[in-house]
Amino acid sequence: MLNISNINSFYGEVQVLKDVSLHVDQGEIVTLIGANAAGKSTLISCISRTVKSFTGEIQFEGKTISNLRPDQIVDLGLVQIPEGRLLFPKLTVRENLELGSYNKNSRGNRKERLEYVYELLPRLKERSNQLAGSLSGGESQMCAIGRGLMANPKLLMFDEPSLGLAPIVVSEVMKLIRNIAKDGMTVLLVEQNVRQSLKLADRAYVLENGRIIMEGKGRDLLESPEVKKAYLGI
Repeated sequence: MLNISNINSFYGEVQVLKDVSLHVDQGEIVTLIGANAAGKSTLISCISRTVKSFTGEIQFEGKTISNLRPDQIVDLGLVQIPEGRLLFPKLTVRENLELGSYNKNSRGNRKERLEYVYELLPRLKERSNQLAGSLSGGESQMCAIGRGLMANPKLLMFDEPSLGLAPIVVSEVMKLIRNIAKDGMTVLLVEQNVRQSLKLADRAYVLENGRIIMEGKGRDLLESPEVKKAYLGI
């Protein structure tokens, strides 16, 4: 469904990504793990085209998307849940959700998508008229995920969804991602919480210093001595 081939990305003279290649098949949860500043978020931003200075090829459903605009990427059904939530704090929860449904594929069924999000995330329905800026960290993350779902995506990319959240809330977010996948959504998850994300993943990649150094089934990597030593402190 998503195929990334030999991506190289630079910030000025510093090379962040070095010949990164990976793929995500339809219906999978694929996790990309790595330390802070390994290049994980940069890769997500290359896919979304919010980072434009890279070489290599990105294909989605067989179509090359490396030169498309971010709004065209969303129109294809490839949607990013950004790091840090990036809600509109002075708009209500409902208004934030509705802003997710302004692409051409979701405008026509906005009401149905909103009902789906409220059913999946009933707390958002309770907070519907509350300003997004007054939400807790966990509620803000749920709102950001709901906004992404409003775009009627085919593949959801999560960029550090557990960042800054309490452990119990992290478990709720991971459970939500699992439930979304059970509904048929394809997921690419970029995450520093290695244990939780590998338990969730069908397959996973390890990114270190801008390079993919390992790949395999999520459970297999969770038992890998190298992963245990480098990321789990075991």
